[in-house]
Amino acid sequence: MTQMSQIAQTGMTAAEVKRDPRTYSIIGAAMEVHRLLGCGFLEAVYQEAFDVELTLRDIPHEREVELPVSYKGQRLATSYKADFVCYDNVIVELKAIAKLTKVEEAQVINHLNVSGLEVGLLPNFATERLEYRRFALTKSASSATSVVDSGS
Repeated sequence: MTQMSQIAQTGMTAAEVKRDPRTYSIIGAAMEVHRLLGCGFLEAVYQEAFDVELTLRDIPHEREVELPVSYKGQRLATSYKADFVCYDNVIVELKAIAKLTKVEEAQVINHLNVSGLEVGLLPNFATERLEYRRFALTKSASSATSVVDSGS
């Protein structure tokens, strides 16, 4: 598959791919999983298949990464677990639900805030076409984020 047809498949422009090839490659892996499995499985199935696909594509990743949470300077015993961290700096939180909502978006934003990482992806496998959101944490405001890209 040529780079241009891959770009068309993800819905991202060539400029977006050039700007962030890491998230482009992760979204491509998610699209391949969705293409082969379709919708209708539980999230755990997509997580395992996504793990395999990331490995096949040589995308460095860790699964079930614990993210410590602090409150007023004290580390809490409870922590978040990100589904995946790719390239040591992109959080990926997989979903298999009817529609992404502000609740799932807030989860990724919280993951970014507690981890200090700047980029998060939220792919949803339960829709006819892969739905995803890309988030970037802004350094200027401690908890401000913006959705940079979304696809469905």
